[in-house]
Amino acid sequence: MQLEKLNVVAIGGGHGLGRVLSTLSFLKKQLTGIVTTTDNGGSTGRLRRRSSSIAWGDLRNCLTLLVDEDSVGSQLFDFRFDGQDELGGHNLGNLILYALGKLQSRPLDSIKLVRRLLGVRTPLYPMSETPTDLMAFYPKGRCKVGELSVDKMPIMPEKLLLAPLVKTLPLCIESIRSADLIILGPGSFLTSVIPPLLVRDITKAIQASSAHCVFIENLGPEDSPAAALSLDEKLNWIKENIGCLPINSVICHDETVTSTILPIIHCDLSDGSGSHYHDKEKLLQALKLCISGIDKQNSISA
Repeated sequence: MQLEKLNVVAIGGGHGLGRVLSTLSFLKKQLTGIVTTTDNGGSTGRLRRRSSSIAWGDLRNCLTLLVDEDSVGSQLFDFRFDGQDELGGHNLGNLILYALGKLQSRPLDSIKLVRRLLGVRTPLYPMSETPTDLMAFYPKGRCKVGELSVDKMPIMPEKLLLAPLVKTLPLCIESIRSADLIILGPGSFLTSVIPPLLVRDITKAIQASSAHCVFIENLGPEDSPAAALSLDEKLNWIKENIGCLPINSVICHDETVTSTILPIIHCDLSDGSGSHYHDKEKLLQALKLCISGIDKQNSISA
């Protein structure tokens, strides 16, 4: 298989999903992004508290990373207001998407309109068009609500749920069913990677798909309780929380990471600057290596 000929679905949120989408943007309509919509912090959180809506921040970030960073559209959607007034701290892209959400009949229509304005050919879908929040439970039953609270928990939650439970779009299901490769991560484990898997029809679609599903680990420890987990502990946590493990392999930068559960592809993914961003070219080569491994497995099984 050649990556250039595959249908790819990337699932997650934050800067991690944006990095994957921008790395694979040459695939255009063969690439689909399914974006986490549970953020309740920053500009997005303020807009959600003002009026019930999905979280626009991760969608806005992915849209801007799929266009030329020097373009006027990218600069506008990334512009953040300074000051302490009502606009201070707000992102212009979030405000535009929020306003369109009030004018359009559904969030998907707003996203399609912005894609046309920015010239983004890659389809982007929210994990759900219904507003929802994360609800995390401590082992003794106490709970925390919202992404911000979940990331600040001193220990891993025993259970993570969506409140309310939501369904995904039929377009998301269709994309997963027709995919050859599904990518999860990188990004915050609890608040970027896991939320779409809590949408039951997304997980069921991944399970039913013939696509290879690869999980991309972060370059280093994240600022959340998941930082204390080994890779196998993360995989077991997924299985216990969603009832299955829909992942086939893992791409990891750290050569010391091992797994007794899934095969790992160890690759240098750092851009050399010390940042937490994966180098695009190295990430691309890692995904190609993953695909070559799938080809070898298929030839052996044949």
